[in-house]
Amino acid sequence: MSYKDYMVRATAGNAQIRAFAATTRDLADYGRKAHGLSPIATAALGRLMTGTVMMGQMMDNDSDMITVKMDGDGPLKGVLATADNKGNVKGYVINPYVIMEPNAEGHLNVGGGIGEGTLTVIRDMGLKEPYVGQVPLYTGEVAEDLTYYFTKSEQTPSSVGLGVLVERENLSVVAAGGFIIQLMPFADEETINLLEENLKKFSSVTDILKAGKTPEDMLKIVLDGFDIEFTDTVDLNFYCNCDKDRVERALMLIGEKEIQEMIDDGKEIEVNCHFCNKAYKFSVDELKEIKVKAKVNTRNQ
Repeated sequence: MSYKDYMVRATAGNAQIRAFAATTRDLADYGRKAHGLSPIATAALGRLMTGTVMMGQMMDNDSDMITVKMDGDGPLKGVLATADNKGNVKGYVINPYVIMEPNAEGHLNVGGGIGEGTLTVIRDMGLKEPYVGQVPLYTGEVAEDLTYYFTKSEQTPSSVGLGVLVERENLSVVAAGGFIIQLMPFADEETINLLEENLKKFSSVTDILKAGKTPEDMLKIVLDGFDIEFTDTVDLNFYCNCDKDRVERALMLIGEKEIQEMIDDGKEIEVNCHFCNKAYKFSVDELKEIKVKAKVNTRNQ
């Protein structure tokens, strides 16, 4: 059976709970290969992309976009992911090559890699201004930070579980995925108590996925004792919409002086996309054309 990243949505407990679960091994491994990530950077990006792509499913319109970024004082510096509501996600780590000792439990020390700082969620829903929510980083381990964000910034009691298991020998991703469980405002005490008990007994996302379980299985474990209604299944993809025109527009923004310095060097330049690391080359003649366009743009502003 071929492996494919996907996520499911569900409700449980007479719609008192909404739930999301995903398997994202391919996403995490694509990010690792595209950016040449170290194991700790792979875990950080894989976790954040998983959380962000599930949050994307909470948006209503196809044009809506969500960006989640963690900025910290640790050696990774920060990690960012962007998703739509169709299962497409992309992301990058600011310092992708960090190597660190494992944490006290012997796991990849993502919290130490990110350090202290802020978690910012930007929802662009086509309005004049995007919605921006920000909270201090709780642990830097990603799942706990998203849980804290939902509770503090959106007043939605939530539990987020995320995991990325990296193979020690060849550094590929063995398993990755996660879940988001949210209580609706009308959830009763019995529902809350049963959910809390289930979460206490839950082992780990990677243990469950490594054992061959599916996102559906994961939710059945977390929501044991509840009636579950699966409402949607969405394929997930690492998707970047970069192209040479977009990169050219970005170059125009850096200013005529800087473009002229590149022209004076007399060499072709190469610009890499932050998200997918794809390289775009511009000849000296192309740079001259870009400088002319930048001058016209400045005059028209």
